[in-house]
Amino acid sequence: MERRFLSWTSLGAGILFSYPELATITGIQGVLVYALASSSPMLIFGALGPIIRRKCPEGFVLTEWTRQRYGTVTMLYLSFLTLVTLFLYMVAELSALGQVVQTLTGLDPLPVIIVECVTTTIYTSLGGFKISFLTDVVQGGMVVGLIIVATITVGAKTQVKSELIDASHLLEPTLLGWQLLYILPVAVLTNDFFLSNFWLRTFSSRSDRDLWIAVSIAMVVILCILTLVGCTGLIAAWSGAWPGEPAQEGSLAFFLLLQQLPNWVVGVILVMVVSLSCAAFDSLQSAMVSSASNDLFRNRLSIWYIRGMVVLVMAPVVVVALRASSILQIYLVSDLLSAATVPVLCLGLSDRLYWWRGFEVVVGGLGGIVTVFLFGTVYYGNAQGGGDLLIIKNGLYANDWSTFGAFVAAPLGGILWGLGALGLRLSCQFVMAKRRGERFDALDRPIAAHISAESDLSSDAPQRALVPASHAGKFF
Repeated sequence: MERRFLSWTSLGAGILFSYPELATITGIQGVLVYALASSSPMLIFGALGPIIRRKCPEGFVLTEWTRQRYGTVTMLYLSFLTLVTLFLYMVAELSALGQVVQTLTGLDPLPVIIVECVTTTIYTSLGGFKISFLTDVVQGGMVVGLIIVATITVGAKTQVKSELIDASHLLEPTLLGWQLLYILPVAVLTNDFFLSNFWLRTFSSRSDRDLWIAVSIAMVVILCILTLVGCTGLIAAWSGAWPGEPAQEGSLAFFLLLQQLPNWVVGVILVMVVSLSCAAFDSLQSAMVSSASNDLFRNRLSIWYIRGMVVLVMAPVVVVALRASSILQIYLVSDLLSAATVPVLCLGLSDRLYWWRGFEVVVGGLGGIVTVFLFGTVYYGNAQGGGDLLIIKNGLYANDWSTFGAFVAAPLGGILWGLGALGLRLSCQFVMAKRRGERFDALDRPIAAHISAESDLSSDAPQRALVPASHAGKFF
């Protein structure tokens, strides 16, 4: 299990909308960039997972290391962003499921969404994360089955028209395609840090070697699957299924392609998509329960109370999901939050930056968001434009540099604000130390509080005085 536990957790029904939609806009270039940007971040868990596990062996989510390194305030800040991210992903998953049901059957999606919420809540409450691991295996089988059935039937029933290939210009590079080479790796990589289900699986691996095997397999499998899913947008355009008459959104390209297939194929795919959605949704539920229990209540509150709170959260999730139209826009809002915070957070992984504190992380993360607003205000010439950019109102496909600029402003602004906060904190601490007549020790390197029996106790060399100045867990 540990060697494949990361293979499927990022695949939900939302991929059937976002990847084909991108293909209809940026062509093959966008498909490959998006697939690579979504799969390669798996490797970061293999690289950073062992480091964080050694620094925080008793932890099981990223927020636990954050509490140990930066203190409770920063941990609560990261926990809030984590829960917001999980909320947005749950909205995206239910919205995608509803759109699938409505598109393929014409039925009201609300009953199906409610049934999924109730079903996943019941079995995750009874089985916890163990049952979520099991459904990941089922999810993997459904993904493979979906790909096989769709590939065979599309290949047999769909006719690609050569004249549409040339007219679509989807084989040509685009400005957005080049922009995505930066936007998507930053967005997906940083956002994966906020997904507790990834960290739970990272910490649960038996060894670093098993973890590397898992993430390597995950990367290859996800790359292949997402590339195939994205290519359905190209086939839909080249076969004439998209944009259709009247013209439909690019997010429906996959389903417009399905409408050319026999009804039994559509039925099988619908069942697989629902199963796929359930497996992804239960992982998000379990991650929210674990994050809330550990971060907010330090595991002192009964898990059943936590599960009850998560059930209450389902109501606004369903309401927002029914009103949300763009799955990709939901992801981008979450990505923008993570792009502002994760770079300043990860600076603390370096032992050389022992003087980096929680104050810098929080100020930097919030400052990154403020920087996006300031950039949008300047770019559009008004504050309304800056506010719209915070929620990526124009989407990823705006024919300008606004989204690209937002994803540059978020991490860069976060680091600059963090450095400014560092200067402010050190200045205040220096002034306070001088006023109190104390030594300024804010930049003292922490020294381990234990002495090696071999090196120190048996040595004739003079013993060094130990300074109990560990700064771990300090906000200021």
